[in-house]
Amino acid sequence: MQSSAYPSVRGGKIVSLVQNQRRLLHNSGESGGRRIVCMTGRTTWCGGRSLNSMASSMGVELGRTRIVVDGIFGSTAKSRSVKAQASYEDLEGMVPTKQHGKSSGTVLPFVGIACLGAILFGYHLGVVNGALEYLSKDLGIAQNTVLQGNTLLAGATVGSFTGGALADKFGRTRTFQLDAIPLAVGTFLCATAQNVHTMIIGRLLAGIGIGISSAIVPLYISEISPTEIRGALGSVNQLFICIGILAALIAGLPLAGNPLWWRTMFGIAIVPSVLLALGMAISPESPRWLIQQGKIPQAEKSIKTLYGKDRVAEVLNELIGAGQGSTESEAGWFDLFSSRYRKVVSVGAALFLFQQLAGINAVVYYSTSVFRSAGIASDVAASALVGAANVFGTAVASSLMDRQGRKSLLITSFGGMAASMLLLSLSFTWKVLAPYSGTLAVLGTVLYVLSFSLGAGPVPALLLPEIFASRIRAKAVALSLGMHWISNFVIGLYFLSVVNKFGISSVYLGFSAVCLLAVLYIIGNVVETKGRSLEEIERALNPAT
Repeated sequence: MQSSAYPSVRGGKIVSLVQNQRRLLHNSGESGGRRIVCMTGRTTWCGGRSLNSMASSMGVELGRTRIVVDGIFGSTAKSRSVKAQASYEDLEGMVPTKQHGKSSGTVLPFVGIACLGAILFGYHLGVVNGALEYLSKDLGIAQNTVLQGNTLLAGATVGSFTGGALADKFGRTRTFQLDAIPLAVGTFLCATAQNVHTMIIGRLLAGIGIGISSAIVPLYISEISPTEIRGALGSVNQLFICIGILAALIAGLPLAGNPLWWRTMFGIAIVPSVLLALGMAISPESPRWLIQQGKIPQAEKSIKTLYGKDRVAEVLNELIGAGQGSTESEAGWFDLFSSRYRKVVSVGAALFLFQQLAGINAVVYYSTSVFRSAGIASDVAASALVGAANVFGTAVASSLMDRQGRKSLLITSFGGMAASMLLLSLSFTWKVLAPYSGTLAVLGTVLYVLSFSLGAGPVPALLLPEIFASRIRAKAVALSLGMHWISNFVIGLYFLSVVNKFGISSVYLGFSAVCLLAVLYIIGNVVETKGRSLEEIERALNPAT
């Protein structure tokens, strides 16, 4: 655990502040003749003033004060490593250290503003699919697979890695505002493009924008959400991505009567980009980031807005007590692979790798072709059914996230995906199922997408900010999202060639095997985080070094 600016108790021993902070706590207090007593897990108040405000008035720089831990952890690196491993494995058996008070602040509007980034994420993924035929004719080019996805995915990969560094340097809300620039400019270039080169540049910029959004939306939501509803609010990110994709499909309906409508389809996305920038100008910054920067007064104001004035002392003490205000230097990219963080970072990367290797984008991208080959008369209607299943499943997951827990939903999700892929594979190979192949193709695909949306879709983006320590959170989320975009890019690039070589049935069977491997990995490596604050999770997974 990182050092703290406030006193706390570990294993029954007092963690005391050094030098003048030590004298402040253990000598007779001069503030109103009262002695200040170090209490477990709480801010100590004297004469109506918090320890923070008292220390500030006496010239003590809380953001720079270090803590001495007396005899709590072993002195050797080996003992710290053993402690970290034990903490990781024992987190599921932990009981939350305290009940978190009910928030009286206003979190939902700011979650909604952040989710404009998720809507744009989904919209830019889906908008070109309906518009490609029309823009190809208008620009005088053949259908170009680069436009269809590769340029966007390449930009998204760059953006996902960039987002973590920007969020650490400038803060979460300012990064959202910076992100609105490539989103708006890229959209404008696409809407006004007169040649393929301008269109490619526009898609690349839009890709960078959605890559940044993919990293900072779940990060911001997890850091501002109250513990008791963090799961539900975090899964809203995936729900709004699905809504964005659905909005792109709806936006394409007038194309049949107006071939130039594709320009309007792209132009529409400028509106949420501008709203995102304006909304973040009035949104509170993440209190965790503010405390990490030593900006205590700003953090107090942010906490008051998000949770209400009655919880300012509780939340502020918890955040600072968890080491958010330590003097430990900001983590670099190479720190993510140190022995201290290697395991949790590998879990984050593995979850997104499994998510993509399980075949979700292959199923979504090519569901229409699969339905057509299976003899479905209305392949467009079948694909719309798939989209509806995605939205429905994600909505259900939001309601279950804080009751069932993240780990159980992941296991159920990948298990259902494995069964669905097996059904799809058999429907293409077993002759006895040939008369029902069309029905089974639709059923298997819908069940697969429904299973995905229950866990494999929303949980990784929610779970990662929870298990990553504050010091590495932004960069570790960015690294994991980078794995998502790279694997997405590779699968989109080679899926059809692999299908042509091995057959769709074999490919689906391979996806089923990946899902089963994911279940085994999750059982052995993923921890349950429901009902625990980010600080409780951090103390367990990242003990002091």
